[in-house]
Amino acid sequence: MRNILFTFALILLPLSLVAQEGNREFPKYTSTYVNDFADFLPADTRSRITEKMYDLRTEHGIEMTVATFSSRHDYGDHGSLERFATGLFNQWGVGNADRNDGILLLVLHKDREMRIELGAGYGREYDWAAQQVIDDFILPSFRKDEYAVGIEAGVNATIREIALVKAEGGEPAKEGMDLVAWAISAGFFVFMVLLMFRRTIGDMIASLYACPNCSGRGLRRTRQVIKAATETLPGKGILTTKCNFCDFRDDSDYTISPTKSHNSSSSSFGGGSSSGGGASGRW
Repeated sequence: MRNILFTFALILLPLSLVAQEGNREFPKYTSTYVNDFADFLPADTRSRITEKMYDLRTEHGIEMTVATFSSRHDYGDHGSLERFATGLFNQWGVGNADRNDGILLLVLHKDREMRIELGAGYGREYDWAAQQVIDDFILPSFRKDEYAVGIEAGVNATIREIALVKAEGGEPAKEGMDLVAWAISAGFFVFMVLLMFRRTIGDMIASLYACPNCSGRGLRRTRQVIKAATETLPGKGILTTKCNFCDFRDDSDYTISPTKSHNSSSSSFGGGSSSGGGASGRW
């Protein structure tokens, strides 16, 4: 009797796993570049990373996508992060179906976990590179709740350290970055910070300029959105410059970039698959 029960249990176990897999409902993507269901990304950040991934796809044929969710448990998942990421990757079909070189950057806010899932065409040596990207470029920002900064840094580093290396037929670094590589990465990070906060920095610098009316050094800038940008159409805002010492005021228009400038050109993935390669992080 004991042997019969044991055999019966072995039969039921895989069936229960299949049932659990069937209860999982993967969300449908609305973009092949950014699906920000957790609402992490401001419009300008989303536009920049979309541009980067669009260039990667059009110039090298490699599909990379970013997906953020509140929790995988909202979609009936009670397994591991890795199984969820692989299942989502394969459901969406990220990457070229022949080369299987797609990349998914997945972030789960409430679960406080994330993963870079790689297509089946990447060798296991790329898992180490993915882990380095997570540890060096993504998690430091996530631990400070700076999700947009971490995601953008992660996208840029993944493209540089994984996607372009794969496209050029090279091999990912197997050891830590040397001093030169570290300096390049640090310089790139500083550049990205300056790019992200260029308007704030510009406003601070403006306070050092002399007022054209009274020559006092106390100009201040404020911005007001008149028409918000959509996924395909630019928005409009007004930049107001005032003086702290007189009644000088100047109003000028500025353009707000579309939130998703290239979605219409690539409406679906290429049918790629993953065999579970990549790396995970938690904060």
